[in-house]
Amino acid sequence: MSLYRTVFVSENAPLWGTLDAPANPDDTVTDAIIFEHPLNERCRTLLRLSHLFEQLAFHTPRQSEWDSRAALSALLDVAAILSRADIKSDLLKEMDRYRGSLDRIAGRPGVDSSRLQAVLKDIQQVEQALRMVQGQLGQPLRSDDFLTAVLQRSSIPGGSFDFDLPQYHHWLKRPHTERAQQLAVWSHSVASVKQAVDLAVTLIRNSANPVRERAVNGLFQRTLDNQIPIQMVRILLPAESGLLAEVSGSKHRFAVRFMQVGDDLHPVACSEDIDFLLTTCVI
Repeated sequence: MSLYRTVFVSENAPLWGTLDAPANPDDTVTDAIIFEHPLNERCRTLLRLSHLFEQLAFHTPRQSEWDSRAALSALLDVAAILSRADIKSDLLKEMDRYRGSLDRIAGRPGVDSSRLQAVLKDIQQVEQALRMVQGQLGQPLRSDDFLTAVLQRSSIPGGSFDFDLPQYHHWLKRPHTERAQQLAVWSHSVASVKQAVDLAVTLIRNSANPVRERAVNGLFQRTLDNQIPIQMVRILLPAESGLLAEVSGSKHRFAVRFMQVGDDLHPVACSEDIDFLLTTCVI
């Protein structure tokens, strides 16, 4: 069981509220697909950054030129998102809100104080790292002439080819150890952001356990209390079901339409009743 899924001693007690589901529900389906849908813009940004950091981490250690291209592309996308002036403030506000939420459950029966303190310590470390960053997050990446040149040409379809960016071509032909070392240097400038995003996304995903729900005629809808900080919903389906979950929603309500996907990859609305696991992430 993940440290962040719960700070309760009980295996069946979720972090917030009481839900009718096992504490580690992902294990109930051995081969599953999880569809996530954020219900506010801040959570949407966190998920996008998390996705890009995962891409960067996956491709950086690999030796091919195409992996180095993919890693650098992810890093440049991170820099573009961080160009928004409010990202640093948003991350600090999120950490402060998480601390408040955890403090409020500190005295509840069954809370494991050592786990709780470990999470609070992680939050404190993330806040300190973010506050140590001078200026706007990701600014060293946006100020690098080499990265700026690659970014400008990458907006053109096929614009990063050799004749457009000979300096990029030259870098890609360097030994992998040199490319990986340079990627590590560039990545270090956003290490505090990665640390914050990893913690935030982990806390959100593990803030509650799934409940079993049924979509009648392939459609499930729910109205939400906008006074509760619901961050996103997660829908878990068996991979062999051939279904996808098409989600739309906001902090007021959300709807899930299940679609059947055939060999032609063309989704068709499902008219049958569908059982699934739903996690409403609240923190």
